[in-house]
Amino acid sequence: MRLKRNDFLKSAAVLSLGGILAKGIGVLYRIPLTGLLGGYGMGLYHMAYPLFCVLLTFSSAGIPSALSRMIARETATGRSSSSTLKTALKLFALLGLCGTALMCLFAPSMSAMQGDAALNLCYLALAPSVFLVALIAVFRGYFQGKNNMAPTALSEIVEELVKSCLGLFFAYRYANSPARAVALCLLSVTLSELCALFCLVLRSRTERERRTLTAGRTYASDILFSALPVMAASALLPLSQTVDSVLLVRLLRAQTESAVSLYGLYSGAALSLISLPATACYGLAAAAVPSVSRALALGEEGEGRSRALGALAFTFLLSLPCGVGLFLFARPIVSLLYGGLAQSEAEILISLVKLLAVSSVSLAGVDTLAACLTGMGRAKKAALSMAVAVCVKFALECLLVPRFSVGGAAIAANACYLVAFFLDLYYTVKKKRVKKYDHGHRFGNEEGRRHGAGDRRHEEGAESARAQYVARRSDPA
Repeated sequence: MRLKRNDFLKSAAVLSLGGILAKGIGVLYRIPLTGLLGGYGMGLYHMAYPLFCVLLTFSSAGIPSALSRMIARETATGRSSSSTLKTALKLFALLGLCGTALMCLFAPSMSAMQGDAALNLCYLALAPSVFLVALIAVFRGYFQGKNNMAPTALSEIVEELVKSCLGLFFAYRYANSPARAVALCLLSVTLSELCALFCLVLRSRTERERRTLTAGRTYASDILFSALPVMAASALLPLSQTVDSVLLVRLLRAQTESAVSLYGLYSGAALSLISLPATACYGLAAAAVPSVSRALALGEEGEGRSRALGALAFTFLLSLPCGVGLFLFARPIVSLLYGGLAQSEAEILISLVKLLAVSSVSLAGVDTLAACLTGMGRAKKAALSMAVAVCVKFALECLLVPRFSVGGAAIAANACYLVAFFLDLYYTVKKKRVKKYDHGHRFGNEEGRRHGAGDRRHEEGAESARAQYVARRSDPA
């Protein structure tokens, strides 16, 4: 068991380190970018992202977790995963192309709805990324299911480096034309995804499975139905941010003419800062999926639940000090990272960071628990939790933003993440209910016998999988 836990921590450390480096590059990128683009440019930049995130969610979000779970189960039971990878690439390439086409199609109407025609070109520059990220997600899920986290970490770092270098070049070159600069910065996102995909494809060509693995065939429907609940859970938050890009701006415009700038400070700066602890804990969430899934594939439900709670404990160990630091040192952090902001904008950002500090902890917990629920085969519960949380957020935004301006949005976000966290925690610790059939069942003893036979087959399969797993671990080859 010690070896398994060490493997889990090693995988989590690799992904977390890669995520921290990538996020650190992203934060350093946003400092000069905010100064070059200003509040209006950053507002445009982040108003284009919500629709992108929604289409990305329906074409690729949740794929790494869902595919990681499938690959981990296949590995634990001695099956080859090459068929799953090929089928997933074909399926999600098609979905990614559909997402790119939809983004191009809805670009004019979405920019008109958001009240700024300059967004049309931004959407077109970002659209190809939907297709590219769908393929990237498949490769990352495959490697994570194999407990090989290095390709994911490396591709994330390459992605951020390319985006940052090209984005700063374009922002500096067209600083006098914010709309054009933003469109080219978003084009740099597309180019960065292309480079990340190239790295993953090269790495996959060196991947070789052991010949002792049993060949099998995976159907697209199997992958799709496995990924759908995860995609639904992952879609709700970006979908709510898309609604926010319209709802919050309109609510704020009723109070001030600088609504886009306020939204840019809230979405582009404050939410980016409070998501840093979640990024640091990303490795724990990603590593938890194959770890928990393998335990359940071997019939060890209690061990799987224990691993999930252990991942949550490590998440708190990392995120809690970060949340306290964001609250206590909000002013020096904003001064250091966003020194180019006007004094009034800096004060607003400081208050937002302090208000959202609690979300830096709860958001990290939500990500970890949602990943654990996916590994346990309960992704539908994570989707239900997030749906309830998003409804609470919208209701509070309508009530609080007219009264507290952009601070009301921060309070609503805090409530959203807390509700999602406690619901996910409840579903994680809750044991699965086993149906029992007695003599009074309307199908009589025949149904009871069928149910008992199914249980015995499940136990025999789990025992066989455990025996194969132990034999492979003890084999020196």
